[in-house]
Amino acid sequence: MNENTSFNPWGIIIFVALALLSISLLSHWYAQEVTLDRYCDNPEQSLQLLQKIITQERPAGEETRRPYIIAAKLLFLVPRQSEEEIPKYLERVREQLREHCYSPPR
Repeated sequence: MNENTSFNPWGIIIFVALALLSISLLSHWYAQEVTLDRYCDNPEQSLQLLQKIITQERPAGEETRRPYIIAAKLLFLVPRQSEEEIPKYLERVREQLREHCYSPPR
């Protein structure tokens, strides 16, 4: 065995960096192109539920929580900016949904 052979970590580092970058880009694409589609059927209802989620401690009360969980994903898909007022945030989400749902396919 050759004792002069040394381990070169750059191949592994580059592979891991490319894998992480690919995962990040694919998750962003999936969020924008696939996940937002579920809100296109009734965007106003999703916005109303999102407003309840932001403003109320127990928005679902005794109702089923599933619609609220789905609407809550909008908080991750269209994050609220720091110090952004709720009406402005909801309008920004409304505009994002309008652009996504009513624009021609890319």
